[in-house]
Amino acid sequence: MSMLSRISRRWPASWPLQPLPPSSWARQQPTYAGADPKLISAALERAQARPSGNWFVLASSREVRADRPFGTRVGGIELVAWRDTTGTVQVGPGACPHLGAPMALAAIDCGELVCRWHGLRLGAGSGPGWTVYPAYDDGVLVWVRLDDLGGEEPTDAPVVPARPVGRTLDAVTTLTGVCEPEDIVANRLDPWHGAWFHPYSFQRLDVVSAPRVDGVGEVGEVGEVGEVTVDEDRFLVTVTFKVGPRVGVPVQAEFVCPEPRTVVMRIVDGEGVGSVVETHATPRGPGRDGRPRTSVVEAVVAGSDRPGFAVASRLAPVIRPAMAAAATKLWRDDLDYAQRRYEMRTGRG
Repeated sequence: MSMLSRISRRWPASWPLQPLPPSSWARQQPTYAGADPKLISAALERAQARPSGNWFVLASSREVRADRPFGTRVGGIELVAWRDTTGTVQVGPGACPHLGAPMALAAIDCGELVCRWHGLRLGAGSGPGWTVYPAYDDGVLVWVRLDDLGGEEPTDAPVVPARPVGRTLDAVTTLTGVCEPEDIVANRLDPWHGAWFHPYSFQRLDVVSAPRVDGVGEVGEVGEVGEVTVDEDRFLVTVTFKVGPRVGVPVQAEFVCPEPRTVVMRIVDGEGVGSVVETHATPRGPGRDGRPRTSVVEAVVAGSDRPGFAVASRLAPVIRPAMAAAATKLWRDDLDYAQRRYEMRTGRG
């Protein structure tokens, strides 16, 4: 027996980090049989049918500041966001109503925007031809309600996923690709690709259960025919998150869609129970080539009752960039997947 094998056998099962056995990428158990295209499409269709209240994720909360405006587009609509003197997020049209100057380049004075072209002052009180939009800051992300774009019955607040309580550590990363929100969501509703497409991050991934096309049931079993409820409409996965070449953190996680442009991965067993990875798909509008652009805004919100986590949370400014870098690496790969899906279903390569 090798030294590594002897260490693994004596390794305490209660420790969050566990040794990983040697593995060969090509000799993993194939997962194509479980990744039924009809199953994924049905889950996507159900997610898209859920109400959003016309709310769209705009940016991370840290990006919207009181000392300078933040400019972006959602669904082709130019927007500007900032914080007023009370710290409240305000979101308005991105063009000055006078002569169309970019308000993302405005100055902020006393919690209001001051246009640099002619000095027009705009704020929460709005003005002729310029009215602020409903905005919501959940502490991690900023949302904006765009009723004309959403076309649904508006709600007072967005559908914010449940997050861990107590001391938390969060990081947000944003990447943009040539695709539509449904391509981002479809990617996340295919957990079977994790260990194959991201072997640097995942190992020993097994989809324990998934909603069926015609009902709900365990993978490999016959589900009951009927409507799939929101609580039942989830993918349950066991997976080990790799934190080193031969060390990982085994957990059980669920994937759910609380609204049409959001997929939440939540740890339900193992280290960091309640921690979430929220994947939000925000349409930005067409690019210069006429093809759509969609941003992945991914928020990782981690929590733990272990004493060491309190120390980690105090080191958030140092740890947060590493968390964002890991998410960025994953989504650089997955955007290729989402863009490929868009090209194949639309023929717009």
